[in-house]
Amino acid sequence: MQYLKFMVAVGCAAVLAGCQYNDSERAVAGAAAGAVVAGSTGNNVLVGAGVGAAGGALCDDAGLC
Repeated sequence: MQYLKFMVAVGCAAVLAGCQYNDSERAVAGAAAGAVVAGSTGNNVLVGAGVGAAGGALCDDAGLC
């Protein structure tokens, strides 16, 4: 069940990342998605939000979104 929640959250994050126009909007969406994924898998929500924010802010620079 946790795997399904994780996959749904990752899918939502991917969809939301494409809708953002600048790095700060992608960072906010990434932080929200990271917190949701971390919470649903039983991990630290603050760490998940930090990782998600960093991924969202840097995904455009890496050419992923």
